Amino acid sequence: MKILLPRREWRRLRVGLLFASPWIVGFLGFTLYPIIASFYYSLHVYTTFGQPMQWVGFSNYRELLGQDKLFWVSLYNTAYMVILGVPFHIALAILLALLLNVKLRGVAIYRTIYYLPTIVPVVATSVLWLWIFNPEYGLINAGLSLLGLRGPGWLADPGLAKLALILMGSWTIGGTVVIFLAGLQDIPQQLYEAAMIDGAGLLQRVFYVTLPMLSPVIFFNFIIAVIGGFQTFTEAFIMTQGGPLDATLFYALYLYRNAFEFFKMPYASAMAWVLFLVVVTATIFVFRTSARFVYYEGDGSK
Repeated sequence: MKILLPRREWRRLRVGLLFASPWIVGFLGFTLYPIIASFYYSLHVYTTFGQPMQWVGFSNYRELLGQDKLFWVSLYNTAYMVILGVPFHIALAILLALLLNVKLRGVAIYRTIYYLPTIVPVVATSVLWLWIFNPEYGLINAGLSLLGLRGPGWLADPGLAKLALILMGSWTIGGTVVIFLAGLQDIPQQLYEAAMIDGAGLLQRVFYVTLPMLSPVIFFNFIIAVIGGFQTFTEAFIMTQGGPLDATLFYALYLYRNAFEFFKMPYASAMAWVLFLVVVTATIFVFRTSARFVYYEGDGSK
């Protein structure tokens, strides 16, 4: 069916497309084409580097899921960071936002202080925390020694390495805190006044007023944190290189090694698509279950 538009509308459409063309070209060249090409490459293998690729179908996926033990190790490590790290960071961000929402003199300074680590480059943050976690002269173990306790080797212990990176992640939750703070300030004060008239205490107001009204913001931050958690890479790449004993070999790091160290680009492309499916599945699951805990003002649902 041919769409007929007045000449003026066609002119406006052409002008709009002209202004949007940098984004359109960038999207087609740097997003859509790599996505399609990665799936195409995942169905091939290199015989020798620099030679034409050979079609193998889903052989890379079968090897990945059935023969590669490190794939499952990396997936477990990444799931560990998501399942434990994301709820911890969300809960900590909510607590900090509640504290920073109190009307006190100089509270803007504290808000700035908590946000500053967010704008520090991840590489610089990783180097800083390498010193903090150092078992000999690190800041944490030095503090424990003052209490008469012997500090562990945080990044050298397979049982503590992931927990150490989760602890490090709490350093950069300033952006999440700011979003929660904006959500807190959007909650109508009349609800708190009504709760106080009904005799609700501080904790009751938090659990029955603040958290339900803040649930859409919690849901948004949770989705973003889950997606980001599955892409954990930089900290492990700089601080541990996947060690000790593959305890911090996260999925994105293992994908990077296959692509740029082992030059198994088709295999890495298959890994990227598996990660995409995992993230999509996790996101859909969270969306499907969100109706149980997300309250939108005005719709009467929770």
